[in-house]
Amino acid sequence: MSTARHEEFDVAVVGGGPAGSTLASLVAMRGHRVLLLEKETFPRYQIGESLLPSTIHGICHLLGVDEEIAEAGFLRKRGGTFRWGANPTPWNFAFSVSPKVAGPTSFAYQVERSKFDKILLDNSARKGVDVRQNRTVTDVVEGEDGRVRGLRYTDPDGTEHEVSARYVVDASGNTGRLHKRVGGSRKYSDFFRSLALFGYFENGKRLPAPNSGNILCVAFSHGWFWYIPLSDTLTSVGAVVRREDAARIQGDPEEAMRALIDECPMIGEYLAGATRVTTGQYGQLRVRKDYSYHHTNFWRPGMVLVGDAACFVDPVFSSGVHLATYSALLAARSINSVLDGKVGEQRAFDEFEARYRREYSVFYEFLTSFYDMHIDEDSYFWSAKKVTKSSDTELESFVELVAGMSSTEFNLTDTEAGVLRLKQRSAEFADAVDTLVEAREENMTPLFRSSVVRQAMQEGSQVQTRAQLGDEAGEVAPVFDGGLVATPDGMSWSEPDPVR
Repeated sequence: MSTARHEEFDVAVVGGGPAGSTLASLVAMRGHRVLLLEKETFPRYQIGESLLPSTIHGICHLLGVDEEIAEAGFLRKRGGTFRWGANPTPWNFAFSVSPKVAGPTSFAYQVERSKFDKILLDNSARKGVDVRQNRTVTDVVEGEDGRVRGLRYTDPDGTEHEVSARYVVDASGNTGRLHKRVGGSRKYSDFFRSLALFGYFENGKRLPAPNSGNILCVAFSHGWFWYIPLSDTLTSVGAVVRREDAARIQGDPEEAMRALIDECPMIGEYLAGATRVTTGQYGQLRVRKDYSYHHTNFWRPGMVLVGDAACFVDPVFSSGVHLATYSALLAARSINSVLDGKVGEQRAFDEFEARYRREYSVFYEFLTSFYDMHIDEDSYFWSAKKVTKSSDTELESFVELVAGMSSTEFNLTDTEAGVLRLKQRSAEFADAVDTLVEAREENMTPLFRSSVVRQAMQEGSQVQTRAQLGDEAGEVAPVFDGGLVATPDGMSWSEPDPVR
């Protein structure tokens, strides 16, 4: 193996998915030297096709790709449709409070990730990022002081390279191993410990207009299905089931998928005239398991984790790409602030980690409440999704995760307090859904009375507003007492204005 010349950058990013390309672009836009290394060649397949408005109208607007995405032909998504909870009647979750007040940003897209991710990566190259594909990162480089000082990678012909960088960003996803070098450990969630079997179908049925672009989530006795329209004819279909069903599914995925569809009448109806895609990037049934986790450390001096390298909750409610791009924005603000000499490293990255942990915790609590409110007493899957059945270890992990956060949001001292809070949130959410269904109209006001829904939407809405309005958004308060605020352009941190 030959060794190439040594290179120096301000930031080296590992992984070219939405988290990596977002961070790389936002740092390069500040004039810093950024290298991005991706092990595959884009376009490539990826799951996680249903997006939230804050990603499109917030992050993508900051990146300058929102118009390109609008012209890419992706299906417009007004929200989600759910057959879930005590009431068998399907209900809608819309991104606007009601159709009468729907604004120009009250939608997102269902995207083919091979196309969406390539748009973001190509944008990074246009912003000045040195993008190198088909490169495999082997390790980080540490200085004598213990700080991460760079990384090593190999190119397609086997040549080994060593790169110096003031920061290494691990955005390599859930299957990478570099996250171990940040210290700490990856903690898996028993509550969300499920298995997903998924594939693609042509000519499936669509929801009635104007919700034909919505993601459809349907609970059934063995778990739940997602049904995501990607075009007028192509649909992503996945079943989330108990991890204990792994042997059955991996033994004969085709038969397992047919059996699961037969067990869920609504999905069976929607796929009655459909055929499964068997060629190209969508031509195989795929399985993913043990996907819910968080890393105990999100950064160390010289290194930071973003996206799925740091954490992932669950595929329901489309939080994956949101958390990936949001974490990339937070980390980019911290890196830019330090490189520009505006904020000290410890203070900048404390803000990154606190906000990232808060957003992960908000979605963890939101989705725990969402699962807990569904009732199917004869189902092993749904019996395990009750908060009172969760292990002490699971709740201890959640209590540790939110430790030190604002007491007005997460005032948890022990697992008993965690159970009580989550059960209250679940009951509140269930009542809101019942009110929505009984109203028989598409008005989201009842749902927004649920505290977990409000919290889940809060930070994304603020990112979106700041990206769209800039200086006109006005002054913002710190998320945490004594914390930092985003600069008007959204790409750095600054000290808040003193109270007059």
